[in-house]
Amino acid sequence: MFMKDIFLRVDELESHLGNVHADFGDLKLKIKELLEENQQLRIENQQLRKVLKRETESAIAQVQEAAEEPAAVKGDIPSAAMGVGEGYDNLARLYHEGFHICNVYYGHLRMEGDCLFCLSFLSK
Repeated sequence: MFMKDIFLRVDELESHLGNVHADFGDLKLKIKELLEENQQLRIENQQLRKVLKRETESAIAQVQEAAEEPAAVKGDIPSAAMGVGEGYDNLARLYHEGFHICNVYYGHLRMEGDCLFCLSFLSK
């Protein structure tokens, strides 16, 4: 009777060990996913900081230029008319900085080269 109890106990421990092993495998996969996401977010954050720095510098330069220019004369071209095509240029710049501009993945970081959706949008 005693040997039977020992054998049952060892069998229970073996099944528990199998469950623990499976749980560790699941945790390992989740940690891998989180590390990959963290790395992707770090890269995206670096790119956004570069863009922010560049935009801030250009905004400061525009403010300085505006302060140096004389007041606008009536009959000048309105600033809204001068901005035609600016949106396209901004989207093209975002695409070349590594972000999607297509409606499928807009704003996500491009990880695998060119996106056909983005390129077809730019060619319109």
